[in-house]
Amino acid sequence: MATVKLQPMRIGQWSLTNNVFVAPMAGVTDRPFRQLCKRLGAGYAVSEMAASNKKLWDSVKTSRRLDHDGEIDPVSVQIAGADPQMMAEAAVFNVSKGARIIDINMGCPVKKVCNVASGSALLRHEDQIARILDAVVGACTPLGVPVTLKTRTGWDRESRNALRVARLAEDAGIAALTLHGRTRADMYTGEAEYETIRAVKAALRIPVVANGDIDSPAKARAVLDYTGADAIMIGRAAQGRPWIFREVDAFLQTGIIPPPPSYVDMRDLLLEHLDDHYRFYGEFTGVRSARKHIGWYVESLPGGVEFCASMNTMESTVEQYHAVEQWFSQLARQPDPIRQPPAVETLAA
Repeated sequence: MATVKLQPMRIGQWSLTNNVFVAPMAGVTDRPFRQLCKRLGAGYAVSEMAASNKKLWDSVKTSRRLDHDGEIDPVSVQIAGADPQMMAEAAVFNVSKGARIIDINMGCPVKKVCNVASGSALLRHEDQIARILDAVVGACTPLGVPVTLKTRTGWDRESRNALRVARLAEDAGIAALTLHGRTRADMYTGEAEYETIRAVKAALRIPVVANGDIDSPAKARAVLDYTGADAIMIGRAAQGRPWIFREVDAFLQTGIIPPPPSYVDMRDLLLEHLDDHYRFYGEFTGVRSARKHIGWYVESLPGGVEFCASMNTMESTVEQYHAVEQWFSQLARQPDPIRQPPAVETLAA
């Protein structure tokens, strides 16, 4: 299959720097993580989902998610909910707080979201989907703010409706669609359905972003070639590996993957991440919420599992920071990681 030449993707009036995006992930894609990923090559990042319920807007969690200080435009905020009017109000509220693109969540599969008929639970109610899309687009259009949609292929494999939902989105004026190639019932198991993404892309005029199981430059190229998507979105593969965006973008543009980060590079990136993370969350929350990020960075490195266990005993950011610094400095005395040539990946036509 011939390689598809990428064209710069636009969302409304925004021209994005490349076609490699950060997926919104609750508890992960906070402002420090988004900024780091953008600096390391991501062309676009969507925030953690923000609640549409007004009662939650003054909470500490929501206040952090509304903090876009210093973030590179376009700032994109994902909103979640089931009531069209509340979703429209949440969109306007987030625009007033700095959002330049509003993304609607219709893909989250977790129970606490689906139990309130939000996220991917909406895929069982296409009439409600249409009302939400119309309400949010109607509220954002006068403000000059484009609206995007992130969704899944259906509620379960017996009721896939991605194509119908995609057409509803296009008809409502959605500026771009991201499709995770799994049903809600699949959660994060099994293989992504790239054939569904391919069918949706073929049917729409608006940009389509492919999401699901993209964990290497070769996989990104194969997914783009097979689906014809305008861009790819990376989520779990970026946890502890934010330089994947730089690798994927370089490979898509030149066919060459940059050298892997040395242990010293990894140390410096993680310490930079931690410093921003601590300032964002403060001492108590910062040291605890950083543990998962540290774990993702080190778990596959020599001695990483043992080091992760020691992280759980540390109660101060200073102690945690210096432990990371010392551990990586010791690791740096070993030979740096060597990348094996990537296998060429193809997807069956």
